[in-house]
Amino acid sequence: MKISYGLYMVMTNPVVGYEECARAGVRCGVPFIQLRMKNATRDEIVSEAWKVREVTRGTDSLFIVNDDVTIAKEVDADGVHLGQGDMSLAEARKIWNVPGKIFGLSTHSEKQAETAIDQKPDYIGIGPIFPTPTKAIADPDLGVERAGAIAKSTPLPHVVLGGIDGTNLAEILQAGAVNYCAVRAIMQSPEPEVEIRKLQNIWAEYIL
Repeated sequence: MKISYGLYMVMTNPVVGYEECARAGVRCGVPFIQLRMKNATRDEIVSEAWKVREVTRGTDSLFIVNDDVTIAKEVDADGVHLGQGDMSLAEARKIWNVPGKIFGLSTHSEKQAETAIDQKPDYIGIGPIFPTPTKAIADPDLGVERAGAIAKSTPLPHVVLGGIDGTNLAEILQAGAVNYCAVRAIMQSPEPEVEIRKLQNIWAEYIL
């Protein structure tokens, strides 16, 4: 049976600010809250990371830092998420050799998802499903059926992402996805908690 936890929240430029958005995620019991600040300086990321670390500390929400294992280590996050162009999982684990830390890996194709198995990440990201503007150089979109097929075939826990919102989440779950990420739907809302709960309710109808 696939490991099932639903919404994995990635925070990128939330209109309410990173700290308040993290608080909304904690209030909703979101299991993973990732900080992704692609164009920020290291100091800016570390500053926000410490705030999010304090919001999530002692809660059921695990704090993940995107891309940079040294920042994740510095703020004692719960894990790090690495892309295909970042350092290898093996190298990241050497830098942050602490039991219980989470190491996630992005994948954008069947081949990458298959190759990831030997690297033993704690989960893989699968996407983007739809075209998304949250990356300056976007990976080709997979589409619903292809992403669902990868999700069903991989033995690894997974999170599908890329253009997901309340209008298409049900279709994506029906195609085989179990866990998902919705960035713009939550980040662009002045009431992120409302959007989170809408998505969680849709997910609960199909998975629980």
